[in-house]
Amino acid sequence: MAETVPPAQSSSLRRLVPRIFSRAPRRDGVEQLLRTVRTHHPKGDLTVIERAYGVADRAHTGQTRQSGEPYITHPLAVAQILADLGLGPKAIAAALLHDTVEDTEYGLDALTAEFGDEVAMLVDGVTKLDKVKYGDSAQAETVRKMIVAMSKDIRVLLIKLADRLHNARTWGFVPPHKAAKKATETLEIYAPLAHRLGIQAIKSELEDLSFAVLHPKLYAEIDSLVKQRTPQREQYVQNVIDAVDSDLRDLRIRGRVMGRPKQLYSVYQKMVVRGREFDDIYDLIGIRILVGSVRDCYAVLGAIHARWTPLPGRFKDYIATPKFNLYQSLHTTVIGPGGRTVEIQIRTNEMHQQAEYGVAAHWKYKERMAGGKPDAKALDTDMAWLAHISDWQAETADPGEFLDSLRFEIGAKEVYVFTPKGRVIGLPSGATPVDFAYAVHTEIGHRTMGAKVNGRLVPLESELTSGDVVEVFTSKNPDAGPSQDWLSFVKSTRARSKIRGWFTKERREEAIEQGKESIARAMRRQNLPLQKLMSQDSFTEVAQQLRYEDVSALYAAVGEGHVSTQSVIEKVTALVSANDTTTGPIDIPYVGRSRTHRNSESGILVRGAPDILVKLAKCCTPVPGDEVMGFVTRGSGVSVHRTDCTNVKSLMADPARTIEVEWAPTTKGVFLVQIQVEALDRSALLSDVTRVLSEHHVNILSASVQTSNDRLAISRFVFEMGDIVHLDRVLNAVRRIDAVYDVYRVQSS
Repeated sequence: MAETVPPAQSSSLRRLVPRIFSRAPRRDGVEQLLRTVRTHHPKGDLTVIERAYGVADRAHTGQTRQSGEPYITHPLAVAQILADLGLGPKAIAAALLHDTVEDTEYGLDALTAEFGDEVAMLVDGVTKLDKVKYGDSAQAETVRKMIVAMSKDIRVLLIKLADRLHNARTWGFVPPHKAAKKATETLEIYAPLAHRLGIQAIKSELEDLSFAVLHPKLYAEIDSLVKQRTPQREQYVQNVIDAVDSDLRDLRIRGRVMGRPKQLYSVYQKMVVRGREFDDIYDLIGIRILVGSVRDCYAVLGAIHARWTPLPGRFKDYIATPKFNLYQSLHTTVIGPGGRTVEIQIRTNEMHQQAEYGVAAHWKYKERMAGGKPDAKALDTDMAWLAHISDWQAETADPGEFLDSLRFEIGAKEVYVFTPKGRVIGLPSGATPVDFAYAVHTEIGHRTMGAKVNGRLVPLESELTSGDVVEVFTSKNPDAGPSQDWLSFVKSTRARSKIRGWFTKERREEAIEQGKESIARAMRRQNLPLQKLMSQDSFTEVAQQLRYEDVSALYAAVGEGHVSTQSVIEKVTALVSANDTTTGPIDIPYVGRSRTHRNSESGILVRGAPDILVKLAKCCTPVPGDEVMGFVTRGSGVSVHRTDCTNVKSLMADPARTIEVEWAPTTKGVFLVQIQVEALDRSALLSDVTRVLSEHHVNILSASVQTSNDRLAISRFVFEMGDIVHLDRVLNAVRRIDAVYDVYRVQSS
């Protein structure tokens, strides 16, 4: 049996939030489910549901939920939620089977053989990935998998939302910390996804249940305040409804007028985010009017504005310009009886179904119109943002970055703009013409050179507002590309990832060419047999030695300064000499250089002594850019220290032996760098740090680790660095490792 909530805490939660202790109502197995599906799909094949229920019941035999109920009550409740939304038999069958692959011995192959590819695809789309295999990234990768599946079939997400909703109703039976984690995830990902799909019924309940778990006392207090004011509010609402009913009779329009229920989480958000008092929020009356046609919607709107004074700027026509989640309605706010503000929504019955059940209602409609097969093209057009999410998830390798981007993408407020041909494009709030261009097509984004908004030329960084007509101009130059500056003002995840991808590819190609040219130039300067060395497989072997994928990656590393040209040449000539028995060893000749080059090989110039031997001190490992000083040693030339080295104080005791030194204008040597990593001790910490250093092609020369009694791990690493610019990238990568809280270059040892 799974861990349960301690009795005292469970009792307190039951008193404050009884909603999260729901148990499945007693039903005669699958009969109620079949009756609901038959109502929406009178000609549907219900045998697949009966077979799926039989398989799920057998597979989950002996399993119980944390509430103590038989496990089969969960898939049955999930299937019932989807049946109430109007989904078809195959989606209901998948809902009944959605936990079998994950939690029982019944595998995906057996499911495919018995129920077909369609049901198997839906079940696989909501099956969690193995935590053992994916570790800490399992949750992010599971969401990524669901996103890919739902971009092909939106029913995957509908099943997942129904699954999360029923689990949320029973969060009172799970340990509080687990319930809080799930509630946070629900508010960040699943409730916004339900909103984006237009499923208000599920979105509202998910938000209220998550709010109840995260803030049970606040939830109970707001619930109590609502109930206290309900009688007076209901009387006022009834007066408004009677007045509107009178107008409908005068217009001879059939319709229904009802009060809009208040969502507790919405009240909480307005109190916390907007800083409003409860009385101000709850005094805001909302009613909804359902009529038969669009013509009737506008007729009722005119009658209401004739009866009560509308508030300026509070009218929104979502019928003419629907929201991106397919929502349609007329919104207006008027000053009603007694001077109180009344919010009114006017919509048709079909629009109401769409508003409550969103894409589920849309899918049901498509199934009926297309003879059981939904019109995928129309659905994809309506939910184009799903394709965008699927695109950028494929370009985002890091699971954490993917999850952060997803939270932003589904939670961001949107503006709706038009193409010159009238197509609606949804963009994040604050988006620019560049975001618009990338939303239309990647190549259009890359080649954008100017834009018009509402017929006027505007800068590319201009913010767009809803209703703007946007036209972009593109360059005909085949080599045209985005500007690095665009990253400072674009808002959409898609645009940002496409721009970064373009520059990553361009930089790599340039670095490869620079590296290849640098090696060839150095070989010619040293009178080496360029053609012979470049034509052999020695470069491939050197790339493998230095842990690069291929020769191109090695050239790119040289071009970016991660590896010095000279060290690559030395390794290549050594390999060729060892493999070529006919010609003997290949010497790297000393080419005539000015005498100042001798000490510039270390990257250091000694004033007044151009050919003196120079070495960089290992105690403080100076690198280009550091302030340095020289100290004349006995028999070992000049030792170069950083001015903040702990040994400098003792060296200054003999000022006659100090000498001025400086970094050479162009430094291409290899330098020692020492860094310190401070982290909370955990298993596999050292292997994670060394792996990251290795992935950044760092050649570790020495390492030391110390762990204190309070489990703080201090690690020091000394490694070679071909270009000091590379150090910042290495430090940032190490800093992102789990449990590492600081990493920096050691000033001196």
